[in-house]
Amino acid sequence: MRKFYDRQKEIALLLNTGQKSLETAQMTFVVGRRRIGKTTLLTQTFRGKPTLYFFIEKKNEALLCEEFVTEIHEQLGTNVFGHIRSFKDVFGYLMELSQNRHFTLIIDEFQEFRNINSSIYSEMQNIWDANKNRSKLNLILCGSVYSLMKQIFENSREPLFGRATARILVKPFDIKTIKEIIRDYHPDFSNEDLLAFYLFTGGVAKYVELLSDANTFTLESILDEIFSDNSLFLDEGKNVLIDEFGKDYGNYFSILSLIALSKTSRPEIESVLNMNIGGFLDKLENEYGLITKVRPILSKPAGKNVKYRLNDNFLNFWFRFIYKYSGAVETESFDYLKSIVNRDYNTYSGQILERYFREKIMREENLSAIGSYWESGNRNEIDIVAINEYEKTAIIAEVKRQKERISLEVLREKAKNLVNKELAGYRIDYRALSIEDM
Repeated sequence: MRKFYDRQKEIALLLNTGQKSLETAQMTFVVGRRRIGKTTLLTQTFRGKPTLYFFIEKKNEALLCEEFVTEIHEQLGTNVFGHIRSFKDVFGYLMELSQNRHFTLIIDEFQEFRNINSSIYSEMQNIWDANKNRSKLNLILCGSVYSLMKQIFENSREPLFGRATARILVKPFDIKTIKEIIRDYHPDFSNEDLLAFYLFTGGVAKYVELLSDANTFTLESILDEIFSDNSLFLDEGKNVLIDEFGKDYGNYFSILSLIALSKTSRPEIESVLNMNIGGFLDKLENEYGLITKVRPILSKPAGKNVKYRLNDNFLNFWFRFIYKYSGAVETESFDYLKSIVNRDYNTYSGQILERYFREKIMREENLSAIGSYWESGNRNEIDIVAINEYEKTAIIAEVKRQKERISLEVLREKAKNLVNKELAGYRIDYRALSIEDM
């Protein structure tokens, strides 16, 4: 049996909510990008407990209900009498059943009801409100289309707004867990292997599982796995995102591709696309959670000195090396694609190394803020500035693959304006961070 990693906080919350549902019904919504491990988390947590698992496929509602009735019979040993053709009837039956017995109901890809019968949400709301105080149902509603799940539960105009009693956002594995996994599978790994594994998986559970099962932990073996016949990675960006974006996916893909190619300011992107992208950037950040707006640390919130960063390591790689070279992917020119990645790898992995150390410092230090710093015109760029406002201390760090390429004297010079103005009176720790410090 495969070892189950991390997720202690999520499991503790799920079990605590399950315990509360012994007294009165609980509704938890769980959200996270596709492949992040939501279903495994839920099935692992409730293994051995009375649990129903409904997966919402894009099919006729009556057919789905037939499958649900079979699941109810197999897992709870009860027979649903009558010819049930609507989810309203299924849910009403389960809410009534749960008044006398406790069980967990997991509904996976919950947002897909919108494509099957959008009135299901208001029907569920009515049944829930009428029965929740007498029910002992532990209801878990899980989805991977972030924007739709957020809308269903957090938009005040939606019927299920305010009904959830708990919320879980499932995130990628942190670097501590990534190290644990690579150590279990590949004990003699190098820091270069660790960087490559972090770069390609970003801690997303499915990618970690695919590469671990294939025993691919070096850059060369990972590239061989990704750029191969029938690789699951080649269409992954489309598989993960097209449902999110719908008919506008072409514009969103173009913007994400340019950000992955280091065109990180709005004017740079607009000059290439020759269109206003403000609305797209706002949705990518606030609805889809795919990008983050980055300003120089301690700058004014309304300042116009803004860059954008793609949050997901694998999607960053996919847009940079797969989507951009989709013609080569179509013709299966895998050697060509690997040569492109190898050509650009030192520069590209240096950027991901900076992300790695930002996360590492966040985990290991007590901080009030962390970010980057630059002055107008991209002058005096500093990779990482981490601040503890209470203790008046700050870390100012330069990140490069090779430590010998870092000069702390140059770093101090670049930081002079920051230190003399915003960080006056702070105790400064200047750091040179490289692969050897991972």
